[in-house]
Amino acid sequence: MKRIEACAELERFQRGRLDPARFTHREHVRMAYEMLRRYDFPESALRYSNGLRRLCAREGRPEKFHQTVTLAFLSLIAERLAAGAPQDFAAFAAANPDLLERGALERWYSPQRLSSTAARGTFVLPDPH
Repeated sequence: MKRIEACAELERFQRGRLDPARFTHREHVRMAYEMLRRYDFPESALRYSNGLRRLCAREGRPEKFHQTVTLAFLSLIAERLAAGAPQDFAAFAAANPDLLERGALERWYSPQRLSSTAARGTFVLPDPH
């Protein structure tokens, strides 16, 4: 995707103007990638969380937003970018296929922890080992 198109799509995401039915997990990762390429982590976390909240509200399901999953995935993507950012999302996705799996957080979080009310509403740390 061209950089200009990615910028326009990122803007639509932040405004909650994307079609929630077409916003797959891969698209979640792609928007996080694009966000982190433009902003530092704290700014990305705020913008990304707000964009997802708007999409959930547009879908009529504000309760679908999950703060821990959002920030944990954003953290993983940021860490991978810090290790060496490919020039585009296709290269990033090819180098990090585990991030395209919805269950990628299972290495750190139990299903019980992620399904908790606390995890949905605020960021919770991974399960202690």
